[in-house]
Order: sequence, then structure tokens, then C-alpha cells
Amino acid sequence: MAWSRDEMAAIAAGELQNGFYVNLGIGIPTLVANHIPSDMDVTLQSENGMLGMGPFPTEDAVDADLINAGKQTITTLPKSSFFDSATSFAMIRGGHIDLSILGAMEVSETGDIANWMIPGKMVKGMGGAMDLVAGVKRCIAVFDHTNKRGESKFLKSCTLPLTGKACIQMVITDLGVFDWDNSQNSFRLRTLAPSVTLDEIKDKTEANIIW
Repeated sequence: MAWSRDEMAAIAAGELQNGFYVNLGIGIPTLVANHIPSDMDVTLQSENGMLGMGPFPTEDAVDADLINAGKQTITTLPKSSFFDSATSFAMIRGGHIDLSILGAMEVSETGDIANWMIPGKMVKGMGGAMDLVAGVKRCIAVFDHTNKRGESKFLKSCTLPLTGKACIQMVITDLGVFDWDNSQNSFRLRTLAPSVTLDEIKDKTEANIIW
């Protein structure tokens, strides 16, 4: 059985450490905020100008003026602060963010990521992803292993316009978790989702992986 989006987010939350400053990308990564242990000191940063995001609000606590970079409503914490985008990107480009958890359309076997546009489709802009993959200390990609046609999104080479090259250190999909192995210059399978077989994940993975 493949992992749900919420289970994938929980796995990503397991990579957080006390004292970390973390940026969460649009999509599945936003769910990570709901899985931060209550006794862990982690500060979430958003490129639209917020430091110290809380979990998603309950229905009676929604404030339309409080949003993350994906325009989803969020909550504040006693330590929350607000600032302009220039300050936010100075944090990112200056290497002050420890971890970024990003969604992805494609990831290559060498750690390239494509997550900002599909040629021919209108996009509002590239957002902050290109700055995040270049300026953050560690980047994790979280995405469904295959697209709607059942084709692998974990590829030998990305086919979509790149967001960044050789910048992803960990991949979490609904089928498994993969870590970058510096000694082998390749991703290595860490664990499979429940009931997912090695043959199944191999069949759905185009990238060359250390199994």
C-alpha cells in the first residue's frame, strides 16, 4: 500500500532537528507543519515574508490575511514575525535556512529537480524554488512516484525546465524513501512503503538507483 500525502509529510517531518529553520514548499510539503513534535523547536520560514509559522488553522480560527507562499491560510505562534520579501530572500540566499522540503514534478538520478513549470501551460512565476535549491543547506523532494499516466517522475534526466541541478539530497515518494549516497554518487533506497515490493518500485522508477 502506497503512503498517503499525510504519511509522506510525516516522514519528511522526521528529518527535522531542534533549532532548525525550515522552508516548506507548495503542495505536500505544507502538511509537514502538522507533524512537528510539540517538544521540538523548529522555526518555519515562508518566502512571502514570515518566520515562525504554526500549523494549519481549524475552521473557526481561519484568518484570510495570514497565508503561506502557496496562499493557504496558516496560524501564528508567539515567536512569529513578518517582513518584506527582500528580507525573506536574504535569509534564503545567505544560507540561513537549514532545510527546505519541496514538491517536485520530476527529479533526476543526479539530484536535479524540475518543479516550477510545464511548457505550454501558464505559470504565475517561478516563485522562490530556484533560490531555495541554491541557498538552503539541505533540500528534500516529496512527490508522487508516478504521474497520472503511470509514468515515472524519478528519471534518468528531467524533461521539464530545471529548477536546480544536483541539489536534492533526499527523495520521499508514495512508494519509498531514497537517500543521496555521496560515496556512490547516486540515490540509495532506504525503505519501501508498506506492501510495496522491490519489483514494483523498480518497474516504476526510470532512474538508476542503488537497491
